[in-house]
Amino acid sequence: MKIALFATCIVDAMYPSTARATVSILERLGHQVVFPAGQGCCGQMHLNSGYFPEAVPVIRNHVEAFEAEDYDVAVAPSGSCVASVKHQHAMLARAIGDKDLEARATAVGARTYELSALLTDVLGVTDAAAQLGSWYPHRITYHPSCHGMRLLRLGDRQANLLRTVEGLELEPLPQADQCCGFGGTFSLKNADVSSAMLADKDANIEATGAQLCTGGDASCLMHIGGGLSREGSSIATLHFAEILASTREDPAPAPDALRKPAGSTAGSIAERARR
Repeated sequence: MKIALFATCIVDAMYPSTARATVSILERLGHQVVFPAGQGCCGQMHLNSGYFPEAVPVIRNHVEAFEAEDYDVAVAPSGSCVASVKHQHAMLARAIGDKDLEARATAVGARTYELSALLTDVLGVTDAAAQLGSWYPHRITYHPSCHGMRLLRLGDRQANLLRTVEGLELEPLPQADQCCGFGGTFSLKNADVSSAMLADKDANIEATGAQLCTGGDASCLMHIGGGLSREGSSIATLHFAEILASTREDPAPAPDALRKPAGSTAGSIAERARR
């Protein structure tokens, strides 16, 4: 199968190892990965913030970039970006009366999958250790991001894959369905509320006794990791794609190698906004 990688802005700019891990997983399964060169932002932040006219050319660019590439399905290691492509793009095109863009956005969205959904629903991966060679001998907990739970209805797909990684101990996260407080520009415009939500999330993560928190959205993990770092926590963060890509021969970094120094830039958006 030929699979187009939708890298997403934050992964491309700040967490390229997550994109590389996604490619590694798919190639390990025998698939060809292509990268539509014209891709950029999906426009999620514009849409969520109410900047609809500004979002139109961004959406049009995404549609044109993926129309220009020959592939069977597209994948992104981000539930929120895939939710935007699958649900928001056609909705906005319909709202502005552009039937052509609506049809084209619907077609692109229909072929776009979040990574765990592609692995389980399309590629038939049910045992990460057996089918991918996944090995990560550490105690972790898992945060399910809002868009993945609510718009994409991923359910336990990510968690179930993590449970089949050799050596991994998955600790349940109390109040896992609570938002971490990031929400894109929400953390800037509502910094105090965002920080309070983050404090609750990080306290629940600490309560698990895990060495690391994983999830399917780099933006949420950035926010969570920044909060943990500022609190002096020993808990690290890592995208679940990098855990699935980890093997005995080529392991992902251990939690102690991933810890950020207190006061690190990543995840401190709400903190900076209050100053």
